[in-house]
Amino acid sequence: MKCLLLVVFGLAALCSATQVNQCPNEHIADLESKVSIGACNKPPCRLRKNTKVPLTFKFQPEFNFKNLTQVVNANLLGIPFPFVGVDGTTACDKIYEEDEKTKNNCQFQKGKSYVFKNTIDVLQIYPRVKTVVHWSLTDPQTGKNAICFEVPARITN
Repeated sequence: MKCLLLVVFGLAALCSATQVNQCPNEHIADLESKVSIGACNKPPCRLRKNTKVPLTFKFQPEFNFKNLTQVVNANLLGIPFPFVGVDGTTACDKIYEEDEKTKNNCQFQKGKSYVFKNTIDVLQIYPRVKTVVHWSLTDPQTGKNAICFEVPARITN
C-alpha cells in the first residue's frame, strides 16, 4: 500500500511539471521539476491565441539580487522576438516566498527558494508558428540570471 501511494504521488508530481530545456551555458539542477506551464507536460507546449496560460516556476538564485527583469522571447528563424508586454518588465511583483503566499520585497538571497507566478497572455497578433520560448529572470545591471529555461512551443488559433 505504501509503495502504491508513493507511485501515485510521484506521478502526480511528474504530471504537474513541464519538460523544459536548460538555456545555453547554464545549468540548473532538477530544472524540469521546477517549471509548470498550463496543462503542458511535454513540449511543444500549445499556446492558443486569445488565452491566458498559467506559468509557475521555483528557483534558488546563485547570487544575491535586488531586482529581476523578465527576458521573454520567441525564437523565429534564429531571431529572438520579444513577447509584447512581458519582455523587459519587472518580475518582482510576481515573485513569492517559498510558501507561495507571501510576496517578496524584491530582495533575493543566494540559495533561498522563491516561486514565480504569472499568466502568459497569448495575443491575437502573435503568428501561428512553432518556436522555442526563452524565459529568464535577469538582473538588469549585471546580466546574471536567477533562472533561465527554454521550451518548444506552438502558437495556435
